[in-house]
Amino acid sequence: MAKVLVVEDNRELASMINDWLVFEHYQVEFAYTGADGMEKLQHYVYDAIILDWDLPQKTGIEICRDFRATGKMTPILMLTGKSEIDDKEMGLDAGADDYLTKPFHMRELGARLRAVIRRAAGAPSNILKARDIELNPTTFEVTRGGAPIDLLKREFALLEFFMRNPNRVFSAEAILDRVWKSESDATAEALRTTLGRLRKKIDVSSGESLIKTVHGVGYKLQQ
Repeated sequence: MAKVLVVEDNRELASMINDWLVFEHYQVEFAYTGADGMEKLQHYVYDAIILDWDLPQKTGIEICRDFRATGKMTPILMLTGKSEIDDKEMGLDAGADDYLTKPFHMRELGARLRAVIRRAAGAPSNILKARDIELNPTTFEVTRGGAPIDLLKREFALLEFFMRNPNRVFSAEAILDRVWKSESDATAEALRTTLGRLRKKIDVSSGESLIKTVHGVGYKLQQ
């Protein structure tokens, strides 16, 4: 379950985007001003950013340039009512990965968002694979050896996070930041509990766990 920041000052449009992205199984957080959006990007990590061009306090172009100047590579999908080629060129040159002109259909927003996340991960398709496990973020389905596995929402989000970042070690704090709501009071114990349930569902009893504990450091998905 990818974690997406939406920076959009039109609250009616933001609500429509939220409803669609939640339907597509994203974890969504919002900022309604440019300054608030930039502050969230300075403190939290996201899998993708949906960024409006015209924002109060700080424009989407300014956010994009400042964010990229820090070296961050999180994919950015820019929304705007501007349709001239010069404007699109400016947005893409500022560091946006894609550009969607208002008004737009939510299905196109979803498709473009999947595409920028997929490209950022270097994945050839939306289906994530690790050993004999396959995860489809769009249909919210997980299988092992072709057999379906029923996961709770948080278990699915945790597995998706690890499958998007194989062979990388993450501390408990980093995982909580990426999988739980940024301002939630989730704890390391909540992570251990969720991970314990997930392991029971995805691991083969006679084999090594797909998600390995690196003692004193954190956890990683062992391909």
